[in-house]
Amino acid sequence: MRSVRFHRHGGPDVLQLDEVAVPEPGTGQVLIEVEAIGANAIDTVLRRGGTPWDRPLPGTLTGDVVGRISKLGPDTPPGTAVGQRVAALTEDAFADFAVADAAFLAPIPDHADAGEATMMSMTAPLALRLLEAGRIPAGGTVLIQSAAGTVGHLAVQLARFFDPKTIIGTASSAERLDFIRELGAEAVDLTDPEWPAKVRELAPDGVNTVLDAVGGTVFDQGLDLVAPLGTMVTYGAITTELPTVPASGLFGLRSVTGVSMMGWRQARPDEARADVAEVTRRWQNGDLHPIVHATHPLTDVTRIHETLDARKNLGRLIARP
Repeated sequence: MRSVRFHRHGGPDVLQLDEVAVPEPGTGQVLIEVEAIGANAIDTVLRRGGTPWDRPLPGTLTGDVVGRISKLGPDTPPGTAVGQRVAALTEDAFADFAVADAAFLAPIPDHADAGEATMMSMTAPLALRLLEAGRIPAGGTVLIQSAAGTVGHLAVQLARFFDPKTIIGTASSAERLDFIRELGAEAVDLTDPEWPAKVRELAPDGVNTVLDAVGGTVFDQGLDLVAPLGTMVTYGAITTELPTVPASGLFGLRSVTGVSMMGWRQARPDEARADVAEVTRRWQNGDLHPIVHATHPLTDVTRIHETLDARKNLGRLIARP
């Protein structure tokens, strides 16, 4: 089968299609014949290298796949069957076939759009869990960094169900700021050196919750905006600058919590599965609208990474084998 690999670190041009063996599903896993693949921004960081999370070469690309189960590994959960259409997070996603943990599959109706469906396995459940961890009070204010991206645009939509007074989203281009406004949030330009002051104009008493996957200086500035008894939620560092929090930064009764989907699945597997079911229900009911920015053939994976590198995507980028 074909699978995207990078044998050295660098720009999108290091990505290539290799011929590799079809993987065998292990215990508790399924093999999926891939129909669509959702790209993750973190893979651009891993592709470039020089990060705290570098992996051995050759590297693969993570992602959320949609397709039909073609083979079961040993000890898969009851009810899992060949032919089921599912979405799943997998480590080697940009390929014709992928193996995935059968315990966290998202069932996908036959009629559903495959690109949208890629967001049901990890990104939408993550957005929901971030908001839950952020403890948004009714009538409060939430600040969502990178609000036009894959997780961010879903978090903006899901935040409405927490009944906040104000939803603020940041982005770094005019097109992305317009997109955030179309989603119904206040938009703040993160490239403006005075962006924290713009947030304070919208939330004079501070924000109750911040969702941050940027890290570095942006994290520090966001923490300063958190109101007493508010919560900063960190779930990554696309800048590769991992946040450090001095105790003095918390003396204003602020809290900082870290969220990862894999950590949540390990700590609370039943609740993690419930999150998958909940976002899928909201999607099917029309309460959640995952947005696909563009779809490319697997052979054009470099174009996907060029768009991610330029931070031009509005919603998610999709590849099709």
